[in-house]
Amino acid sequence: MPSTIQPKTHLVNREPETLTAPQKQTQNMEDLKVVFMGTPEFAVPILEELIKSDFKPRAIITAPDKPVGRNLNLTPPPVKVLVQENNIPIFQPETKDELISQTSELKPDLIIVAAYGKILSREILNLPKYGSINVHPSILPKHRGPSPIQFAILNGDPKTGVTIMLMNEKMDEGPILSQEIVKITKDETAKTLEEKLSLKGAKLLIKTLKQWIALEEMPETAKKLIYPQEQDNSQATYTKIITKQDGKILWDKNAKELEQQIRAFYPWPGSFTFLKQNGHKVQNIKILKADILELNTEKDLGAFFLTENKKLAVQTGKDCLIIEELQPENGKPMSASNFLNGHPEIIGTTLE
Repeated sequence: MPSTIQPKTHLVNREPETLTAPQKQTQNMEDLKVVFMGTPEFAVPILEELIKSDFKPRAIITAPDKPVGRNLNLTPPPVKVLVQENNIPIFQPETKDELISQTSELKPDLIIVAAYGKILSREILNLPKYGSINVHPSILPKHRGPSPIQFAILNGDPKTGVTIMLMNEKMDEGPILSQEIVKITKDETAKTLEEKLSLKGAKLLIKTLKQWIALEEMPETAKKLIYPQEQDNSQATYTKIITKQDGKILWDKNAKELEQQIRAFYPWPGSFTFLKQNGHKVQNIKILKADILELNTEKDLGAFFLTENKKLAVQTGKDCLIIEELQPENGKPMSASNFLNGHPEIIGTTLE
């Protein structure tokens, strides 16, 4: 048995197409009591695909509504909005005990998780006959944890992907059922990559579920020939929860690192800096899009200047950052040229 799953789609130890469903199954897929757990935008396409499939959830569990914006308006998570349109029972437990109680009452045959936001306890994981299956947006064991999409871009990875895995009590350490690789393009942002991985994960999930249910219905002798693949923990890397402060630009970093940060943190938390004039911070500026200029000047770190072809640039720890789009404090996103037209005095000022 190989130690890692090879590129492209693989299910357990063989290609999905080579798995043969048993002639008889003790339970039709349409009769499964499926419970879906998910919260943000990433989970929406996955839930949409489930609703159209034989695995339409009987109930949805998502995070509670949260206050959003300056007025702190109570706002439902994206998954709840979709569920309300499809008339599926929805639960929003506030506590761990509520989560255990509500899930237990649903008596699920199968739990499917996509970015729910909480680690499930043993009491929940032991409930479903067919286990709890997670859609994780990375090629595990790389980028375990809460921010795999952002960290793939932040680290300059050329590719990432999606993993369908059986869940255990540890964070993203369960056996792998299938994986599919996705290339990270030069201009990829967290937003565009999330969309790609969500759509890819939705299709892969349905394909994998059909094979997984068939596998679980096989005689024990057949199961020994085909089984989920354990992760190589020695190759694991971990991500962390991203905070707003992580978006602060540190100009002593090199231009490549900063360009990757800008893409990784778009749209949230964004990458921001402060414009200094006369030694004082006068404005918070978000950098929305940038490029790398392999040039080192004698200018101070964070100094604004114009390149030979009149591009707005900033000196970094190594090379320079060409600013293409930005958003001034309390302003709208705009091109760097439009900002420069209205603020020609910024040339020669510094960012901090």
